[in-house]
Amino acid sequence: MTDPSALAGVLEALPRARVLVVGDVMLDRFVSGAVERISPEAPIPVVHIQSETAMVGGAGNVARNVVALGAGASLVGLCGDDATGGALRGQIAALTGLDPHLVVEKGRVTTEKTRFFGGSQQLLRADREVAANPSAEAARGLLAAVDAGAKGAGAVVISDYAKGVVSAPVVARALEQARKSGAPVLVDPKGKDFRRYAGAAVLTPNASELAAATGMPVNTDDAVVAAATAALSQADVRAIVATRGKDGMTVVERGHAPVHLRVRAREVFDVSGAGDTVVATLAAALATGATLVQAAELANVAAGIVVGKIGTAVASNTEVLEALYARDLLAADDKIVDLAGALERVQRWRRNGETVSFTNGCFDLVHPGHVSLLNQARAAAGRLVVGLNTDASVRRLKGESRPILDEAARATVLASFAVVDLVIPFDDDTPLRLIETLRPDVLVKGADYTVATVVGAEVVQSYGGRVVLATLVPGVSSTNIVSRIGASQRRS
Repeated sequence: MTDPSALAGVLEALPRARVLVVGDVMLDRFVSGAVERISPEAPIPVVHIQSETAMVGGAGNVARNVVALGAGASLVGLCGDDATGGALRGQIAALTGLDPHLVVEKGRVTTEKTRFFGGSQQLLRADREVAANPSAEAARGLLAAVDAGAKGAGAVVISDYAKGVVSAPVVARALEQARKSGAPVLVDPKGKDFRRYAGAAVLTPNASELAAATGMPVNTDDAVVAAATAALSQADVRAIVATRGKDGMTVVERGHAPVHLRVRAREVFDVSGAGDTVVATLAAALATGATLVQAAELANVAAGIVVGKIGTAVASNTEVLEALYARDLLAADDKIVDLAGALERVQRWRRNGETVSFTNGCFDLVHPGHVSLLNQARAAAGRLVVGLNTDASVRRLKGESRPILDEAARATVLASFAVVDLVIPFDDDTPLRLIETLRPDVLVKGADYTVATVVGAEVVQSYGGRVVLATLVPGVSSTNIVSRIGASQRRS
C-alpha cells in the first residue's frame, strides 16, 4: 500500500477538487422495523415498522459521496414532476457543496427504490421506475446541463443505471467537455456493451458486470486481469478498476502492471451504493492529480467504510483518514458532534470490537478533578464519550451566573484531551436521552454519587453494562474555584 501520509495528502487536497457527475438519479427509501413473527397469510416475515428514511441514490449518491469527501460536485440528472421527484430535488438541494443541474420531465416517473429491513437484515426491495429515453425537450436540457456543470470540473463521472439518461449523445457531450479541460472521464457501466463508453479514462465494473461484458471467468486474480485486459481493448479505455466484493479491487491500466487491493476486514451490513462510493472517490482523487493506484487505494478504504453502515451511505474525509491509519486522527473540532453523529461513530467502534465509556457534566473551569475523572473513564473502556451540558442547561442547574465559560469554549477544552474521543453538547437537564441512545458499556460518575443516584444507571445495568464511581480529587470543584475568585475580588 502507498505510504498513508501520501494518501492523506490527497485527502487534504480534495477541497480544491471539483467533479461533474452525470447519470440516473433516484430516491432510495429505507424502511426498518422489528421481525417477531411469520405472517399467517404466507411464509413471509411480518415487519413492525419503526423508522423510515429517504436519501439520494444512483448518480445522486455518487455526487453525495464526492461532497462528503470534501470536494465540490455538479450533478446532471433527470427526474419527473411527481411527488418522488419533488422529494428527490429537495434532498439534493440540501447537500452542501453540490451544484445541481436537474432536468424535470413532465409526466415521467421518478425512480424510487424501497428497501425493507428487519433489524440489520434486508428483507425485500421494491422498485418504482420507468426505464425510458427522455423526451426530445428533456434530452436537449440534459446536454445543456452537461455544458453548464462541466465548468471547473477536474474529473467527470458517468453513472449509468440504465434508466435513460446515459444516452450516446450525453456520453459524447461529457467526453467532449472533458477533452476541453483535460479532465479524466470515469464510467460506472451498465450492460454488456462497454464500447458505448469508448474514449473514457476508467471503467469501474463489478466482477459480475466484467464477466457479462467479456464472457470470461473472473473467479481468480489472473482471471480478472485477463477479463479486464480484454475489456480494455473492447471498450477503448485506459484502465479498468474492477470491484470484487470480499476480494477487494483489481486495477488494470494500460502500460502498468496489474494491482490487486485487498479489502480491509470489517463486518458487512449493507452493500447498497458501495459502487457509487468507489467511483466518487476515484474521481475526486484523480481530480487532485493523484495516480490511479492512489485513487483506488482511497476508494478501497472508503468502500470498506460504507459497507459497514446501513443504507445508501457515504464515507467522510475524516473517516477515510481514520481508516488509513487504523486509528483516530481527529482534530478537536471534529470530536464535537450531535447525538446522531455520535451514534454513527459509536456503532462503527462497536463493529470493530471496541467498548465505549460515557461520562457527563458541566465542565465549567476544568480542574484536576475533571482530569482525573476523564482519565478514569477512559481507562474503563476503549473509547470515551463525554456529554456536556449546554449553557442553557448549566444556567438551569447552577443559576444565571454560570457558566463562566460558554459552551463552545468548554467543548473545545474537553475535545483537546487525548483521552476524549467525542463531546456531545446536550440541552436536557440530565443525559438520560444520550445514554438510552448510545447504550455505553460503562457509565462513569464521581464517587460523590451512589450507583442508585447516577442518572441512567438502571438503563446501563439493564443490558449488562457497568456503572463505575470514579475516585474524587479532594477539595477541588468548579463551584469552589468560582467562590474563591469571588471572595478574592471582594477583598481587593
